[in-house]
This record gives sequence, structure tokens and C-alpha cells, in this order.
Amino acid sequence: QVQLVESGGGLVQAGGSLRLSCAASGRTFSSYGMGWFRQAPGKEREFVAVISRTGSSTSYADSVKGRFTISRDNDKNTIYLQMNSLKPEDTAVYSCAASTLRLSVVRLRAPHDYDYWGQGTQVTVSS
Repeated sequence: QVQLVESGGGLVQAGGSLRLSCAASGRTFSSYGMGWFRQAPGKEREFVAVISRTGSSTSYADSVKGRFTISRDNDKNTIYLQMNSLKPEDTAVYSCAASTLRLSVVRLRAPHDYDYWGQGTQVTVSS
């Protein structure tokens, strides 16, 4: 079992940057593929990015590719989402998730691929 806690959300102007963090409990953090998802009001949860257990592989949604970067520090049991060039349409609650599936990152893009979820952190981008 793993518990996930996100932080780093807030209000930022369009074009600005934010870095989200997701801290995990437990001693088996490096055994989980980790992802970021977001959900805007009235919309379904949307895949944002995923990183492999070792951090050697990543995959992004087309809508954030080139602007967002996912990374992890297994010594600190933490993953990050660096978000640059933010747009109003990036406004959402961002959640991190952990997957026990032994799949390549390109196959870890759906919410049902993940076993554990954090509570989420609000990101609001003003125009």
C-alpha cells in the first residue's frame, strides 16, 4: 500500500510556471509506475504524464508535450511535474497516481491502470 500527497498547486497567470510534487509513503516507491492526471470542472479525468519505475521512460499527453516535464526522485519517494507556459485550459485539479502494472509507460495512460491516488491539488491559470 502507498499513500500519495500532492502539493505545489496555486494560482498563476497565463505563461507562468508551477512545479507540483507528489510525496509517497512506504518503502517500495521505486516499484510503481507513476502518473499525473487532471480533472477540470464538468470534464472527465484526463491523462497528463507518466514516468517509469526507474525514471528512464516518460510519456505525455499531446496537450502538454513540450511544456510539462515529469520526473522522480526515488531516494525522496517523490515525483514532480514541472509545468511551463501554462494556459487557462490547464486549469484543473491535478492528481498523482501509482501503478503496480508491469507495462511500458505508453500503456499506462488510463485511470484504471492505477491502483493508488492522491487527493489532488488545484491549479488555476488566469488569462
